[in-house]
This record gives sequence, C-alpha cells and structure tokens, in this order.
Amino acid sequence: MQNLKRKKSLLRAAAGAVSAAALLAASFMPSHAAWEPAKPVTLVVPAGTGGGADQMARFIQGVVAKHNLMSQPLIVINKAGGAGAEGFLDIKSSKGDPHKIVITLSNLFTTPLGTGTPFNWKEMTPVQMLALDQFVLWVNAESPYKTAQEYIAAVKGGTDRQFKMGGTGSKQEDQIITAAMERLTDGKKFTYIPFKGGGDVATQLVGKHIDSSVNNPIEAVAQWRGGALRPLCIFDAKRSTYTEKVTDTTAWSDIPTCKESGADVEYQMLRGIFMPGDVTAEQVAFYNDLFAKLMATPDWKDFMAKGAFNQTTMSGPDYRSWVEKNEKLHQDLMQEAGFLAKTN
Repeated sequence: MQNLKRKKSLLRAAAGAVSAAALLAASFMPSHAAWEPAKPVTLVVPAGTGGGADQMARFIQGVVAKHNLMSQPLIVINKAGGAGAEGFLDIKSSKGDPHKIVITLSNLFTTPLGTGTPFNWKEMTPVQMLALDQFVLWVNAESPYKTAQEYIAAVKGGTDRQFKMGGTGSKQEDQIITAAMERLTDGKKFTYIPFKGGGDVATQLVGKHIDSSVNNPIEAVAQWRGGALRPLCIFDAKRSTYTEKVTDTTAWSDIPTCKESGADVEYQMLRGIFMPGDVTAEQVAFYNDLFAKLMATPDWKDFMAKGAFNQTTMSGPDYRSWVEKNEKLHQDLMQEAGFLAKTN
C-alpha cells in the first residue's frame, strides 16, 4: 500500500515538472509565426524597361524563382511616368501593404526635388541597400576620343551645345553628372537629350545619334563587349575592383577614374529596396532575410561582377542615415545646377 502511494506521489511530481517545463518553454516561444507574403508580391520599377533598375529587378525576380526563396511569386511592374513619380506615388498610396516593394535609384531624390512631386522617401520604409551603381563616360568606339581629357578638349573647342549627351530623364542623375562636367568645359554646354531608359541611350550612342552618354556599366556592357562603344572613365574615387576581362583586352579595373583622366567628377547611384509606410518590423525582417539569401547566391555575385557594381550593402539605421545624407547631397547638386523645382 505504501509503495502504491509512493508511486502515485512520484507520478504527480513528474507530471507537475513536465507541466512547469512546458510553461517555461512556451514563455520563450514566439507568440505567432514569422510573417511571410500571403499573395504575390509586386516589385515596382520607377523607371523604363532596359535600364539598370529594370535589369536588376528582373534579375532578382529570376533568382528568387530559381532558388525558391519565396513561396509567393514576385511580379515586376514598370511605372516610369513623371521620371518615376508614378511608381513612388503608387508606393506612397499603398500604406501598410507588405505585398509591394520598390527598387530605388537616384530618382528617389531627384524626382521630388526636380518636379515638385508631392512625395518624399520618408513616406516609405527603407529595407535594404543592395549595391551602389557606377557611372561611366561612354563614346562610340569609332569616335576619335580615347580619353576623357581629349573629349572635354573637343567640347571646349566646339561651339556651344554642339556635343550631344544622352541620358535617362531630365534633371535626373545623368543630367546632374552632365552639369558637373560642364564645370570643366569653359562655359560650353552639352545638348542634353533624355531618353526613357538606359537601353535606349546605349542604342542611340551606337547609332551615333548622340556623341556621349553617362550610362551605368550594366546598361552598356553588351555594346562595349561587342566593340560598338568605348568607356573613357568611371565616375568614382577609385578604379573598379573587377579585374576579369570584359573585352579581349580590357577589364572594368582598366578604366581610369574620371579624375585620373582630367575630369574631376564623382557620382554613384543607389540600388536599394523600400516598402510602403506603416509596415511592421516583422514584414521588413522578411524582406531583409529574403535579400540576404539572394545576395549570397552565386548568381548575384556574378551579376555584381558583370555590372561592375560597388557591393556596399546596409539595412536598418545605417541605411536610413545613408539615405538622409544623400538626399542633402542631391539637393545641393541640383541647386547648383539650377534643377530644383520652384516649389522647393
């Protein structure tokens, strides 16, 4: 009898211990599962087809699908109207919607500053800087200019607005760089011709309808590899780190900086992801994790090398701080060039 009572007592004690352990474990468990998309996610491109942002967005779409990084499909939509204002206003009006993201470029700053569009990046949620994109001064391969210094000397010696510079959009990064180059041409101006996307710009330069462009590497690499275009200099403080040959004789690292070439101008462009405003920390964390997985793939690393990207990445407070500083930088550059809208 005593043995039976003792066994019952031990069983009750064991049950109590298991219950306590379960309660303790439950206290460390998350109250609900981590958030993930419940329907297809729209990736908005506030730029035209064929340009750097469009190419990166569609590449991301392919890698996400290839590696099954997300249970829902990623759908790329271009909203280029109003120098990208169409895309940004769409995100602005989608407060709280975690199923929309936008890939940003410098028109994040230049469009509201230059057009007066009622939009500011603070109305969105910074998620992830993917990379910084370079700019290269390109000419047609059949042109006589072998260096930036030779090209600038030709602009100086020509008539005002004789030389045509192609770019993407008006009062955007391409025209800002063009205005900065005009500091070096003894008062001579370029005729700046805007096109819908970087792909169009490269095509126009191959066809000799313009004399030069300041396209991103990825927007003109195919034409360079094919022998139709020639890079004169890269708008960065340092040469590219990519040493693999793009053509039979030349790598990105062989292209001199513009400062080396007698054109002391520097400029790099954001390639980053934002969400609408009023999304949750869990929703942001999902996309941080998604892009961390994407950037760890061999596909991404190959894409970075082919496009000669500066592989600086950041998220959280560091990303927000970077965006704040670059908004001020663009405001100063655009004010100097006379590109600010009257409402600013």
